[in-house]
Amino acid sequence: MQEFNHIYFIGIGGINMSALAEIMIDEGVSVTGSDRNPSHITERLESLGAKIYIGHEKDHITKDIDLVVYTSAISNDNPELLRARELGINIMDRAEFLGLLMKKYKHSVCVSGTHGKTTTTGMVASILIETDMNPTIFLGGEMDSMGGNLLRGSYDIMLTEACEYKRNFLKFNPTMEIILNIDEDHLDYYKDLADIESAFIDYAEKIPQTGHLIVNKKHEPIFSDIKCNVVTFGEDSSADYYPENISLIPVTSYTLMHKGQRVETISLKVFGEHNLLNSVAAAAAALNLGIDSGTIKTGLWDFKGTHRRYEYKGDFNGASLIDDYAHHPSEMKATLKAAKSHTSGKIITVFQPHTFTRTKKLLNEFAEALTNTDEAILLDIYPAREKDTGEIHSKDIIDKMKDLNKYGYYAESFQAAADIVKSLAQKGDTIITMGAGNVDDVAKLLIEQEEGAAVIS
Repeated sequence: MQEFNHIYFIGIGGINMSALAEIMIDEGVSVTGSDRNPSHITERLESLGAKIYIGHEKDHITKDIDLVVYTSAISNDNPELLRARELGINIMDRAEFLGLLMKKYKHSVCVSGTHGKTTTTGMVASILIETDMNPTIFLGGEMDSMGGNLLRGSYDIMLTEACEYKRNFLKFNPTMEIILNIDEDHLDYYKDLADIESAFIDYAEKIPQTGHLIVNKKHEPIFSDIKCNVVTFGEDSSADYYPENISLIPVTSYTLMHKGQRVETISLKVFGEHNLLNSVAAAAAALNLGIDSGTIKTGLWDFKGTHRRYEYKGDFNGASLIDDYAHHPSEMKATLKAAKSHTSGKIITVFQPHTFTRTKKLLNEFAEALTNTDEAILLDIYPAREKDTGEIHSKDIIDKMKDLNKYGYYAESFQAAADIVKSLAQKGDTIITMGAGNVDDVAKLLIEQEEGAAVIS
């Protein structure tokens, strides 16, 4: 890997960028960066020695910087990016830089798929932590057992998520890939499902022949020409690894099977059928890394989830407050199904759609997914990297829900959403703030109101 003395990260406060910045600080590189807003992440980086600017200004880019790293969320007209080009400074996107870093590791395990990447990476991480392999782990969320989103270990093994957006994962250099599922998503970039599948095929072809592809059984046919070791996981015995004797209450437990033979009894602290299958994938990967079944059992039981993945935040008016990152209809259905099995009262969902393109393309699917909640409150669409052209609005989801005999509320602000929840929530209910944007701010408002009421009383 090329050596750099001073690296500037545009969007340094992002969950993935911050991990790269931290590992560079640890390697003695001078790190500078910028973000739109301060956060606990930027504060941590500053405590480690990074210089952080709030806001993006061209003057932040100086001639002593020898590399600028940016994320896909950064627009081409970003003043810092433009200045770096003007000065002739080396520029890489985050994926390219991580792929370059990956070459330093003997083994690189990459977790991909439309849904479940962060949770499954967290499960594999929890297993690896139980071993003496001293892994380096990049997580797309924060996990308490790691003290955040990065665990710095040796150059023997790296674990990271691999996002398919803009074919970014093709810049990686994996020795093992876990492909959880392939659905229509990121339709601002991909033409259709076939286009997405072609990207995953190209991604799988990057694995060396001695490496491993751990893939969901239902997607195996599209990888028929892949030359590495292909291992499948799935719901039944048609897959190499699968669960039997499944119990979802009071905790998720099952017998892990491999080609008809019992491997281990697995129990999980996280619940839902989707997490059960994620754990089978994690276990399959770990076994093919040479980790024994007892260690896998312990690691999976120790896994308590990652932040923003069905994360318990507190109580409001006797109802449980849950925050979840689900922003695709398939994820929403899985989350709501899991919630139903553990809720005695109503499920109240505050949903913030993520990107205009996704909302427009999957409008009917979003409406159908929200029929699985008792009450639905819709916030404005979180634009992320897109601009509002006026073609689609969250109210359109509500209109589609009416066609399915389901009513939804529109909230023009987080406070308005919190007020609607306040009028609906009762003891025994589950309140879920759902989406990939900042919808969790609604949960914060509700907790603040609950704490304020307690002080007054």
